[in-house]
Amino acid sequence: MKKEMKNWFQIIILGIAISLTGCKKKEDDHNHDNPAPVQPGEAEIHLENRVGNVKFYLGENYVTEAGDTVKFTMFKYYVSNFQFIKEDGSVYTVPKDSCYFLVKADDVESQELHFKNIPAGNYKGVRFIIGVDSLKSAAPLEERTGVLDPATGAQGMYWSWNTGYIFVKAEGTCPAIPDSLQNKFKYHIGLFGGYSTPTINNIKTVELMFNQNVKISSNKKPNIHCYVNPLEMFKTPTTFSIPSKPIIMASPDSKIIADNYADMIKFDHIH
Repeated sequence: MKKEMKNWFQIIILGIAISLTGCKKKEDDHNHDNPAPVQPGEAEIHLENRVGNVKFYLGENYVTEAGDTVKFTMFKYYVSNFQFIKEDGSVYTVPKDSCYFLVKADDVESQELHFKNIPAGNYKGVRFIIGVDSLKSAAPLEERTGVLDPATGAQGMYWSWNTGYIFVKAEGTCPAIPDSLQNKFKYHIGLFGGYSTPTINNIKTVELMFNQNVKISSNKKPNIHCYVNPLEMFKTPTTFSIPSKPIIMASPDSKIIADNYADMIKFDHIH
């Protein structure tokens, strides 16, 4: 009798083991058929100001392509409307509420652009604009917050009289400028094509292709390091002499400066 009970007990134990193995296999099969979703990741774009091989500083002397000695007291600009380009050519467009940045030469933190919730994958480039797009420029005030708030965040980068943003603002001194102007230059470049009447459109699209595919995932957070050369404002395609026009704002000459600075941001390396 004891022997029969022992045999029955062993059969029951064996049955339970087989059942558990079958459940585990079904669970494994289910997980294999429905793998956990790949989590999105983050990335940073570092915009470092440089002139040639040297770091750019406000208050230092630099020489332009035309031979003018200049000293910047201010240099800041908007970048916006970011798209990350995947290796297959498709793009991830950063949401509108997270794609506007005001970068300032005297604020290192503003030169680090942070992006979250980027779909995991391999990326070969990034596309954005220097400036603020026309839709946002003309949007109701309640839709323009943060660095776009004309009252607080824009920090002198908004023309209330022209209903638009200053895309690039550069100020400083140049000894060749007449004393009557205190040797000062001012370039406040904006214009998005016009709100109620047509204007010049100085919005510039930048596309930077990396030297390798960049993996973005929940455990891969690349830092895309770029150099920004303020002196590009004064060369290519037009060599520009600062003393010839030391003050430019909404005039037709603003297109010359905008066309020049369209290539001031260049990709350098990945961290």
